[in-house]
Amino acid sequence: MKQTAIFAVLLTGILASGTAVTAQSKMGCISLNELLSAMPEVKKADTTLAEYRVALQQQFDAYKTDYTTEFALLSSRDTAKFTRPQLDLKRRSLAELLAKLQGYDREAGQLLEQKRSDLFLPIQKKAEDAIRQVSKDNGYAFVFEKDNLHVYPPSDDILPLVKKSLGLR
Repeated sequence: MKQTAIFAVLLTGILASGTAVTAQSKMGCISLNELLSAMPEVKKADTTLAEYRVALQQQFDAYKTDYTTEFALLSSRDTAKFTRPQLDLKRRSLAELLAKLQGYDREAGQLLEQKRSDLFLPIQKKAEDAIRQVSKDNGYAFVFEKDNLHVYPPSDDILPLVKKSLGLR
């Protein structure tokens, strides 16, 4: 009888604590991509990145034009008017242009990726901070990103709350 009473008290305690844990485990979900696409900063960053990409491409095209011009000159019959040292110097210059052209492709990719990070990381941080604040203010213990999950537990979509806290429509 004593064991039954202790078991009943323990079972009641476990059930009560389980209910309390469930009540505290309010879950929400959000589409970070949808939030980011609604932010005007993203549109501005996209435009800036596109302009930067065009500038990098123009520089690449200029290097390519220089190389093509030098190559055409060295491939033509006009090379007879150059002395041997001049011809060697032009060939060395052509090789340097080719190396610059090949290196610039890799460098431009790195520059573009760095620019992308510089532009988008602050925007992403702003969005994540807003999600954290809305979650805290509204008592959400967990917030899932819908874009990364195929199946997720029933939860509230907090996107409208986050948009409102950021002043978005």
